[in-house]
Amino acid sequence: MNLPLTAPIKPMLAKPAKVVPEQPADEQPTWLYEPKWDGFRAIIFRDGAEVYIASRNGKDLARYFPELVEAAQAELPERVVVDGEVVVPREIDGRTRLDWEALSQRIHPAESRVRKLAEETPAQFVAFDLLALGDDDLTGEPLRTRREKLLEIIGDGPTCHASSATEDAATAQDWFEAFEGAGLDGVIAKKLDGKYVPDKREMIKVKHARTADCVVIGYRMHKSIDGIGSMLLGLYQDGEIRMIGGASAFTEVRRKELLAEFQPLRVGDDVVSDGELNRWNSGNDRSWVPLRHERVVEVAYDQMEGDRLRHAARFLRWRPDRDPESCTYFQLDVPVRYDFSDVLAGGK
Repeated sequence: MNLPLTAPIKPMLAKPAKVVPEQPADEQPTWLYEPKWDGFRAIIFRDGAEVYIASRNGKDLARYFPELVEAAQAELPERVVVDGEVVVPREIDGRTRLDWEALSQRIHPAESRVRKLAEETPAQFVAFDLLALGDDDLTGEPLRTRREKLLEIIGDGPTCHASSATEDAATAQDWFEAFEGAGLDGVIAKKLDGKYVPDKREMIKVKHARTADCVVIGYRMHKSIDGIGSMLLGLYQDGEIRMIGGASAFTEVRRKELLAEFQPLRVGDDVVSDGELNRWNSGNDRSWVPLRHERVVEVAYDQMEGDRLRHAARFLRWRPDRDPESCTYFQLDVPVRYDFSDVLAGGK
């Protein structure tokens, strides 16, 4: 490729914060706010017919997303480097929202499977930064300049879009609370006069953080020590318990303590249930040990994906005051229902 930037490039990163930063009073705006897209971070390099889709760790994702290669060739400038997110929008309950499960299934070794999924669950690309255009390296330009140029070169096609952005902190806070219904998981704040700095945490991310009281329904053993690997969690729905995910961040000492604590709760001495297969490695042992539904734990989580936790939960405390049957899905926040197109620049 003959571009002013060499692929791959490590993307600029964000550091976490608890609240959306405010603009300074009586001064020019400092921040540009964007929705935090929940997909695969990717930097697309296009030089004519050549397209390289660099993942966060530099891996080329092009073979997994042939439809994005075609879209880049049709919808992006002849020579360009653009930073953004690969997402899979799907219609769910009458609205189009991001589907993380469908996106993650796109990483598959079989070429026939890749082509099939490209047709069944096609991906789209949401751009939020322009790093190079033609012979010009734009990483040294302020974000406000890069954003203006980005909006000039992207958004007219059906697959490559520009993300919404605002300089209004109140609007950003509204997005934080509302856009989760479209499958997004927070807000990103970027300095308007900031340069693009690869692999540096120069941005701020504010993600959803919530708590829930869950029933401990079982555990998985740790791979290398005599202790639990993860604590499996459940919630009641229509009188039946449903596994929603697990919590796994424990010290080695605590893993051993929990294993001992759970033994009196085992459903029989040798009962082990088969767990779901891991699509990344079907040979992984996903078995788990069921427990009587007697202990309740409060955990922190960020968001749900369908009826399961999107990421592993974090143990907070035991809740001996809670009745297990009272731990239902009704305690979870229900996000406002937004459509994927509502979160794109111009609402396309």
